[in-house]
Amino acid sequence: MIHIVDSPLLVFVLAFAALALCAWLGANMAWRQSGATADARAEFTLVLTASLTLLGLIIGFTFSMALSRYDLRKNYEEAEANAIGTEYVRTDLMPGEAAARTRALLRSYLDQRLLFYSARDAGALNAINAETARLQQELWAQVREAAAAQPTPTVALVVSGMNDVLNSQGYTQAAWWNRIPAAAWILMLAIAMLCNLMIGYSAYHLRSRGVLLLLLPLVLAIAYALIADIDSPRSGLIHVQQQNLQSLAQSLR
Repeated sequence: MIHIVDSPLLVFVLAFAALALCAWLGANMAWRQSGATADARAEFTLVLTASLTLLGLIIGFTFSMALSRYDLRKNYEEAEANAIGTEYVRTDLMPGEAAARTRALLRSYLDQRLLFYSARDAGALNAINAETARLQQELWAQVREAAAAQPTPTVALVVSGMNDVLNSQGYTQAAWWNRIPAAAWILMLAIAMLCNLMIGYSAYHLRSRGVLLLLLPLVLAIAYALIADIDSPRSGLIHVQQQNLQSLAQSLR
């Protein structure tokens, strides 16, 4: 399911095809059973209205979930830039050679974090993560050696700042892994298919204007594609822009 929703265009095509097929099946069922009484039609309309209301609530809830995850990724990008910038300043509290080495490593680390946000290929992302892990080890080794050689409160402040840098990367990664559960997608699609089936069944009087049955599948497919786009960190058109990290990189250069 995750691989499918990573492509908003694929979500749109599959959702539209499935929902349009359900509407068509419902219309065919209605054409064969067009002798329903007025009371039966009224009861059916009540069930359809309740189902559509439930579908709208679920779509709105899922859209809210996608937006909250997108905002979380943006917030952690800002927090990561602040942590790296603060630690870069605190390196002045280290001995001269160690400070210069740590600042150089922080600049290289910042470049890798920028690449992390812009990477779209899985192979490139694996290389970025490997280089990031290596730089993290070197950065921690630098502050650990400085703390061992000079265990003062000022150096402890540098160690604390480096800990924030490493933690912020972990929080960012966790936020990018935090996606809409597959169960929510399945539930949303299942209810939409049933609703379209019922709409097709109730629209037997529109058999000469069957194109109208495609309107709800089209609207729902667009909504699903938008939710998938917002929820997917690396696919589609909507991405977290690394504005804070880019601004920090420019200031450090």
